[in-house]
Amino acid sequence: MGGLAQVLVLLGVATFVVLGFQRLRLPTSVGYLLVGVLVGPHTAGPVIDLEHVSTFAEFGVVFLLFTVGLSFSLPEIHALRRSVLGLGAAQVVLTTAAFAFLAAALGVGWTSAFVVGAVAAQSSTSILLKQLADQGDEHSPHGRLGTAISVFQDITAVPFVVVIPLLNAGAEGGATLLVNTALAAVGKGLLALAGVFIVGRRVLSPLFHAVARQRSPELFTLTVLFVSLTSAWTTFSLGVSLAFGAFLAGMVLGETEFRHQVEATVRPIRDVLLGLFFVGIGMLVDPSELWAVWPQALLGAVVLLVVKTLIVAALVRYSTQDVLLAWRTGLVVAVGGEFGFALLSLALGAHVIDEHLAQTVLLSVLLSFVLAPLLIRNNLAIARWCARRAGVREHDDLPRPADLPGERSGHVILCGYGRVGQGIGNVLEQESVPFVAIDLDAARVREAYRGGEPVVYGDSGQRELLESLGIARAALLVLAHGENAASLATLRLVRSLWPQLPVMVRTRDEASVDAFYAAGASAVFPETLEAGLMMASQVLREMRVPLARILRLIEEQRTGHYAELRQVFVGHVPGEQQDASAGADRLRPVQLGPSSPALGRTLGELGLREVVVTALVRQGVRELDPLPERRLEADDTLVLFGAPAKLSAAERELVG
Repeated sequence: MGGLAQVLVLLGVATFVVLGFQRLRLPTSVGYLLVGVLVGPHTAGPVIDLEHVSTFAEFGVVFLLFTVGLSFSLPEIHALRRSVLGLGAAQVVLTTAAFAFLAAALGVGWTSAFVVGAVAAQSSTSILLKQLADQGDEHSPHGRLGTAISVFQDITAVPFVVVIPLLNAGAEGGATLLVNTALAAVGKGLLALAGVFIVGRRVLSPLFHAVARQRSPELFTLTVLFVSLTSAWTTFSLGVSLAFGAFLAGMVLGETEFRHQVEATVRPIRDVLLGLFFVGIGMLVDPSELWAVWPQALLGAVVLLVVKTLIVAALVRYSTQDVLLAWRTGLVVAVGGEFGFALLSLALGAHVIDEHLAQTVLLSVLLSFVLAPLLIRNNLAIARWCARRAGVREHDDLPRPADLPGERSGHVILCGYGRVGQGIGNVLEQESVPFVAIDLDAARVREAYRGGEPVVYGDSGQRELLESLGIARAALLVLAHGENAASLATLRLVRSLWPQLPVMVRTRDEASVDAFYAAGASAVFPETLEAGLMMASQVLREMRVPLARILRLIEEQRTGHYAELRQVFVGHVPGEQQDASAGADRLRPVQLGPSSPALGRTLGELGLREVVVTALVRQGVRELDPLPERRLEADDTLVLFGAPAKLSAAERELVG
């Protein structure tokens, strides 16, 4: 069969299989795997040349890592270095060790056991990202944290690629060679990192500005392809993977204003090439071997998913103290990874692992591909079940509706109390409009509640929680968290039970606006800080605040460079995008104990010049912008705004 005929057969089979999977609402990645089995050399019917498919399929991973880099710019990675990098490194080390010891206990040699552990430590960034995007969870706390950990695993595949071919070397010579090769690989990686960032920052921004002035989509697409592939070739020529270079190029472009346009340009190319990647994996499967190894492979897939979930959940729980976030992150990261296939191929070529064990591990990872989308799709329900089975009640120390004083009527309910939600809350508070907020970030809720703000912990999609917050007597509901799937679920629930209640929705992209209006939203606002201002103005208008006053308040916010919107309680969720810098100004509540040196003194006498006192909370009553003459008492809480280092210094001075 000629080359063109092979292409037509491949496209035809892929079209019908993927169409069927989409109609059945099944993951298309599994459909591409099935296509690979059908056109592979181990089944009857037409056979496609694997070499040609593999050539194009490799670039699917390249463009995948390129788009991931667009979402994780260098300042954000630097801000998350302690949390995400620490969690990612701990996960890789613990998972590799756990599966290596488990394989060794079953009689596998130590070198082969190490390969099994290295393969198990990888997670599929493509399946994770695609499934999260399909259900609108890619920007959720567990989605961003899981993606960040998965990307870190992709990077750690590089040292595994160095180590695995050396496992069969002699003890003394192998150790020396291993050290020398590892040091050389680290040096090449640092050289590639420096080259891409130094040259990229000086060249890419002017280049894309020049291209953008031509207003030619064709030229823009050519430039994106040239830049991504040039960066990939640069790292590959230095002995590092193609995908790593593409990831670095994406990080550089992620800091420019062309980030979203670049992502929209490369997404169709990425999806098609990723499909070919999964087709290539499916072509490696020999169905005749399935009957011999399927019990071990199925058991291996279950063990892989369970053990990785437990390891990641334990690490995230230790890091954040958030039970639901821990379980949800563990479930989305549990799947095996594409880089595991590359490691298996490398181990087979170096005769480190035998064919039978490699086929079993391969099928185990493939079966995890089939099962993982079900875990990711139902991660919230499974996480709640796991928390209950473990005897853990979700955040007993966090505020609940019963902890908020007074009866509520004619108020606003804010679902989501991040940057946009707190910006709306600030404007409402200035106008004395009553509101209550709901959020799932335990650290943020705890800090904001200590600061005297009416916020509770919970899921806005729970009918009982909404009823306890007086939704039947509310004037307005604002879905401000930006998670499309959760917002749609809440909107449909509210429309079915309280059809007359106005609902305003924040979304992260324009593509979902029509879906929200179709579900009954009163108004929909795409993301950005300006969208936060627009929502705040509409909220005040709904609450009958005079238009002239609304315009004045919004103009004050603009002329102050969004100062009020920047005053937020950050929260402690690793992987969630906060400010671009770890040193960004933020809010912090400080409670004055009985031994505080500030007791009996006025705010003016404290001399706090490096931070701003934005509020004083006394006996549950919150006073905005307290006067310098206010004298402080025991158990007062001061809400301070400033840089983290200045806040820490002021807190030490106030607490004593």
